[in-house]
Amino acid sequence: MAKKPFNNPFTRVKLPPPEPPEPPPPAPEPLAPPAREPTEEELWAEATAGAHPVTRGPERVEPSLPHGRAPAFYHPDLEALDELKALVSGAGSFDVADTDEFIEGRVNGLDPQIVRRLRKGEFAVQGHVDLHGLTRAEARAEVEAFLRAARTAGKRCVLVVHGRGLHSDDQVPVLKEALKTWLAQGRFARHVLAFASARPSDGGTGAVYVLLRRAGR
Repeated sequence: MAKKPFNNPFTRVKLPPPEPPEPPPPAPEPLAPPAREPTEEELWAEATAGAHPVTRGPERVEPSLPHGRAPAFYHPDLEALDELKALVSGAGSFDVADTDEFIEGRVNGLDPQIVRRLRKGEFAVQGHVDLHGLTRAEARAEVEAFLRAARTAGKRCVLVVHGRGLHSDDQVPVLKEALKTWLAQGRFARHVLAFASARPSDGGTGAVYVLLRRAGR
């Protein structure tokens, strides 16, 4: 007896055709070479393209400095030269008077009435510095810095308290004598118009009023 063939139910099923493979990605574009940096000569040529030199003519106005002078600026060497010029010419020298009780000084040519007003305490005291407990070198640096700062701030009258020297050797007022010299010479004098021993209410002979120059003069 012959065998029947095996019945395969999937013989009539049609399978979908296989999907085509995906195309390969496109090759990357080649990178452009970096741009060359222009040279300084090329930059200058580009910046000045079309520029023409100005010809001198009647319409051209030369720049001028205020009052015909160069602007002032501070330098220690120039300050030393100014002091030397003042010493040689006699400009800016002080007329100083003192006794055992008071010290007083003013720039030559200053109205004596101003010194009398200063001595009487008629100018408002706008700042003070106390030198008690300082050595001579420390006091010098402190006074110089104080006067410079006070003048820069626009103050006109200040008080410097130097003490009476009661606790110094031989009870000599060392700072009082030094201050009389400092205020009339060198870097100190460039800030000072006049000075005078203070009234008792402001320290008496242990302090001095200092009248400052106006800032910028």
